[in-house]
Amino acid sequence: MTPIRLGTRGSPLALVQANMVRDALAAAHGIATEIVVIRTTGDRVQDRALAEIGGKALWTKELDRALLAGEIDCAVHSMKDVETIRPEAIVIAAMLPRADVRDRIIGAASIAALAHGATVGSSSPRRRAQLLRLRPDLTIVLFRGNVDTRLAKLAAGEADATLLAAAGLDRLGRHDVGADIPLDVMLPAPAQGAVGIEARAEDSRTRALLAAIGDAMTMRCVTAERAFLAALSADCHSPVAALATLAGDGLRLRGELLAEDGSAHVAGEGDDPRQLAIDLLARAPDTIRDLFAA
Repeated sequence: MTPIRLGTRGSPLALVQANMVRDALAAAHGIATEIVVIRTTGDRVQDRALAEIGGKALWTKELDRALLAGEIDCAVHSMKDVETIRPEAIVIAAMLPRADVRDRIIGAASIAALAHGATVGSSSPRRRAQLLRLRPDLTIVLFRGNVDTRLAKLAAGEADATLLAAAGLDRLGRHDVGADIPLDVMLPAPAQGAVGIEARAEDSRTRALLAAIGDAMTMRCVTAERAFLAALSADCHSPVAALATLAGDGLRLRGELLAEDGSAHVAGEGDDPRQLAIDLLARAPDTIRDLFAA
């Protein structure tokens, strides 16, 4: 059987995730794979916030081009980096079982334990807004780059602390780095902790191979979180958090919208992503509503 070509970014975490897909395909089908590294604009530009230079498409557009050109058979993504509106010719064929969804703080035992006026490095509008809501005394500075780059910036004293996804740290074997932030303190980004694999819509062979390694629970929850984002018309500038969980046959979706400076927020939960978005926007002050185009 012809090897499956897996497209991926070249960061250490992206390569770990691509190898997870490779191993899953080998276990399910006994097929060979070839990992094809594609350098993205998001990897090249590290001195500006993502929202200022093109948003999440900076992580996907080069992989999309390679996929549609037939240079790769599928593309492996961190799902929280994938835009909610995708090209019709590309489908999310599978998601691996989701990892820890929480954020982790490095440099302090907790957000509450940070010294007054501490500096925290982050490039995420969500994390910035959530931190400032909890601790308006904090100063948030831009931190971009892969996990090692951000940890090196922290070690060099560019900030007192930083926040990273627990899933990424764990996948890199950094289980002992940082302290987990409880979900009732900080709700994660939509799709955090999930690895997705995209394929061409017309490629039924690859889609079938990928479907066999997919996790239905992860797909259902992440799809609901992405539907919530779509209903909000949220983008990289939008401070929004969401987490869907399953209990029995029911889905519970928690969502939170924030003002950029954390001065206001609305939160709620429900089983319908679109209705939850409508409800939160209806209750939100203008400082939040103006951030969303819905």
